[in-house]
Amino acid sequence: MDAGNSGHSLSRRRFMGQGIAGFSALAATAGAQRPLSAADSPLRNGKSHMKLSLAAYSFSKLLTRRGTPEQLAQAKYTLEKFIDFCAEHDLDGTELTAYYFPKEITNEYLMSLKERTFRLGLDISGTAIGNDFCLPPGEARDENLKMCRDWIDYSAAIGAPVIRIFAGNIPKGDSEDAARERCVDAINQSLDYAATRGVCLALENHHGITSTPAQMLKIIRAVKPSPWFGVNFDGGNFHTDDPYADMIEIAPYAINAQVKVDIVAGGKKAPADLARVVKILKDATYRGFLVLEYESDEDPFVAVPRHLKTLRGLIS
Repeated sequence: MDAGNSGHSLSRRRFMGQGIAGFSALAATAGAQRPLSAADSPLRNGKSHMKLSLAAYSFSKLLTRRGTPEQLAQAKYTLEKFIDFCAEHDLDGTELTAYYFPKEITNEYLMSLKERTFRLGLDISGTAIGNDFCLPPGEARDENLKMCRDWIDYSAAIGAPVIRIFAGNIPKGDSEDAARERCVDAINQSLDYAATRGVCLALENHHGITSTPAQMLKIIRAVKPSPWFGVNFDGGNFHTDDPYADMIEIAPYAINAQVKVDIVAGGKKAPADLARVVKILKDATYRGFLVLEYESDEDPFVAVPRHLKTLRGLIS
């Protein structure tokens, strides 16, 4: 049995876990309890349940990246308008992707977003940062670690339970083993702080040293045991011969999940089989938000409502 299938079977054997919020006990075999290890899947209760959210990245062509107050005042589309869009379409959550926050983030701004989402009946399902944890020691690496720490604080302030993080890319002339070791070290450092703030870190399969399930599992197994760590399952980021088979291998570790409407298999882009992606998550007894991250060419104001309707039917 390969490593991925072993992890999947492990998830199935643990169907009596108490859910990731419980953390305290897990019946791994015949009711016996054992400590959570880094390669374990999240504690669940054996029944899949999904809520629907939308990533702000779906409107990336309209939103201003890290804008100044002057730029945001003139912007035609803002995070506030995106939040309103999510409410208009009766979503359960909204993912406020970090890229579109102001250049200078104040507590007043964070509280305004928290109030707006609460008033509109939305959970902030999470956020995302564009970090690179493969960088060698130096100023750039320190900045990436600080960015993650800052966003742990911001997430805690607005009530976002999870940050999807990247591993990064192998620096020129370096080896994958060395890059992965630095990545694991950075995740471990960040987890120490995340645990004190009640924010989970979800490693996304996002190219670089997370391009395949085998690469993902090497990182997962090397990260120290923590209930605050897991995988951000991205249904469109495995560009392999059989992305669906690859999704099956990482689904048991998912603490956040996002889908794209396109997939790349064998070098060819095609519409994603959303029903198949959702079934993979259901089979893994995934519980949590299913986040649509729309990246296609059609006008998102036209396409996103249509895809949300499809997803709503699939998870109901």
